[in-house]
Amino acid sequence: MWLVGALVAACATAAWLGVTLVRARRRHRRALEERGWLLERERESVARTAVDAERARIARELHDIVSHNVSLMIVQAGAAREVLTAMPDEAAAALSAVEGAGRTTMTELRHLLGLLAPAADGDDGTEGADLAPQPSLSRLSPLIDRIAFAGLPVEVRISGEPRPLPSGIDVTAYRIVQEALTNALKHGAGGGKAEVTIRYAGHSLRVEVLTTGPSVLTGDQPAPRGGDGAGRGLLGLRQRVAVYGGDLDARRRLGGGFRVRARIPVEHP
Repeated sequence: MWLVGALVAACATAAWLGVTLVRARRRHRRALEERGWLLERERESVARTAVDAERARIARELHDIVSHNVSLMIVQAGAAREVLTAMPDEAAAALSAVEGAGRTTMTELRHLLGLLAPAADGDDGTEGADLAPQPSLSRLSPLIDRIAFAGLPVEVRISGEPRPLPSGIDVTAYRIVQEALTNALKHGAGGGKAEVTIRYAGHSLRVEVLTTGPSVLTGDQPAPRGGDGAGRGLLGLRQRVAVYGGDLDARRRLGGGFRVRARIPVEHP
């Protein structure tokens, strides 16, 4: 009887262990399924975030390309119209600048759209085209020349030892100068000027653009800007700078004009 009791107890224990093992396996399977579902949701969230970030980047690039070049075209076309009969040579030069800005715009847009939607054969349609190089502080001279030719003299100062910058920071710094000068050209009064300062500090890059214009102290009425430093272009620049842990400040100057100042941290390689 003792042996029979022990055998029954062993069988009961084995049955209990079997049921417990099955339940444990079911719980483990449900946990794996739930974990897989959570991972899939996380991947979808990361993908949506990446898509949103890319859309925002594309919107900023489109704004920079179109706003700058179209503003130059408007200014130059207006200048050509005013001197068309009295100064035909100057009018021809202004119209040539309009044509150049239009070609630049089309080239940059074609390149950008080609990257967004390449052809089925992998050709983005830009092979052999005269593509503009990536914006960079090393290519400020053509930008300054275009702005000056459009009627806004620009003085550039470089302080510190220039050094290679990460491409994203380099493009951002260029866009800051471009946006500030374009706004000054569009909204500033005649006879104004601009000063651009690029400072290579120990652990940061500093960019400052000062422009002249009507002064609030003398009662002059500045041209409307749609807010004090809150335009779409400047908001996009603040987002660009924030990506790299920097800050950007844009405001009117009491003596007239506008000031845009940015600080972008740069780590040494």
